[in-house]
Amino acid sequence: MAATVSNFNYGAVTPIAAYVMAALGASLGLRCTTRSLRRPHHRARWLALGSVSFGCGIWAMHFIAMIGFDVEDAVVHYDRNQTLLSLVVVIACVAVGMFLVGYRGRSPFILVTAGIITGNGIVTMNGLGMSAIKIDGSLHYDGRIVIFTFVFTIVIATAALWAAVSIHALWSSMGASLIMGLAVTGTHYIGMAALSIQLTGHASIDQSTSNLKFLMVMLAGPLAVLLIASTIVMFDPDMMITDDDLERATPPPRGTGSAYPTQ
Repeated sequence: MAATVSNFNYGAVTPIAAYVMAALGASLGLRCTTRSLRRPHHRARWLALGSVSFGCGIWAMHFIAMIGFDVEDAVVHYDRNQTLLSLVVVIACVAVGMFLVGYRGRSPFILVTAGIITGNGIVTMNGLGMSAIKIDGSLHYDGRIVIFTFVFTIVIATAALWAAVSIHALWSSMGASLIMGLAVTGTHYIGMAALSIQLTGHASIDQSTSNLKFLMVMLAGPLAVLLIASTIVMFDPDMMITDDDLERATPPPRGTGSAYPTQ
């Protein structure tokens, strides 16, 4: 029996909250990358913080959006191990992409390579997150929408990495973060449009409350990381760094022969 699926069980609350998390993660990733270029002796630390922040933002976006996910006449559970694995995967892949552009520059080859790795990480995270769903039925996906989402995610990931090493002024990076947050959140809902569910039974007990508690517990860690990262970035002396300051202070990245040009 085909199930009725909703992604907006709480109305606009979950998509708006998901967007805020995606934009916050993107903003922290951009600002941390700017600091990594400003402080080459601490580049690895700032890139690591940016990677964790961006990855947690993407992951939090997905599972906050999933709070609004509901299947009529069915109980939805999540496998804890797969849920946590999806967080590790997206952080690891974002880190590979950010470290590549942070150390090797923004040449087309590096950007595309890093974008493919990061985009694959985001897609894999979504796949693991969806496979973590345990329901009395089977999940099916429209292949055309899945392929479109995959390609779109790689493009967005590449654009995000380009912005990370190209946009340094505070207000410009904030604007870029808002756009990236919208794009990342959009990939989630586009991907969810590919989903259909065939039920093999009916739920006898409504456990939506326990499911909500599980997701909130899972989200507690990443949200705490984003809060700590936000505090570190906000109280950093270079919060208001300008492009001119960055150009004067940044040595050429290894293998590029020139400093990152300003925008």
